[in-house]
Amino acid sequence: MHSSSAANRRWWDGNADEYQSEHGGFLRDAGFIWCPEGLDEASARLLGEVRGRRVLEVGCGAAQCSRWLAGQGAQVVGFDISHRQLLHSRRIDQEHGTHVPVVVADAETLPFASGVFDLACSAFGALPFVADPLAVLREVRRVLRPGGRFVFSVSHPIRWAFPDDPSERGLTSDRSYFDRTPYVERDGETVTYVEHHRTMGDWVSLVVESELVLKGLLEPEWPEGHDRVWGGWSPLRGRHIPGTAIFTCENP
Repeated sequence: MHSSSAANRRWWDGNADEYQSEHGGFLRDAGFIWCPEGLDEASARLLGEVRGRRVLEVGCGAAQCSRWLAGQGAQVVGFDISHRQLLHSRRIDQEHGTHVPVVVADAETLPFASGVFDLACSAFGALPFVADPLAVLREVRRVLRPGGRFVFSVSHPIRWAFPDDPSERGLTSDRSYFDRTPYVERDGETVTYVEHHRTMGDWVSLVVESELVLKGLLEPEWPEGHDRVWGGWSPLRGRHIPGTAIFTCENP
């Protein structure tokens, strides 16, 4: 396992409880929220018709998105690198009498047969954290049938040039957009958290190299009346710079 994967597995296992406590209400137990801006798949319909479709959720966390998809009639499987996150999925299933199949897996090596899914989705799952996003995109393409769609959201690349601060300080660039040095946290010599930066051009090139076809790019605007701060995302910053990029791809 790559050091980024190992570090993030430990981090998410250690922080899943706090994450779900802080953000679970916003995400909803059976809701499909693409980003801190609050874009909801129920209205956005980026995946198109899901009823009767086989769907894979990449980096599902507590599988809130998968649970919403299942409620819409999809046949869903979710996976995450964090066992603790998946325990929260089980907890929610027990509370609501639902059942979403989930497995522990690394996004760079998927434990699924080729061509078995009609759709794949990822709301900030896996792709911002992996050292080899091309491997993930190729794996997703492999498990999608021809004509299948993959939609994924990540932090907007421009955010990398600004402090991760929801206040006015977060509006002044203090680093190069082109500096691709990963953000790394350490406890002594042990790497405890890693997040990787790719420019917008990098993401487009990765999609092309994976042999997926880029069909759309959405930069959600901060909606009126939405005042929730999530880390560096805030109404103040959202009025000035995009916080999220959502890519729609197809397997030709």
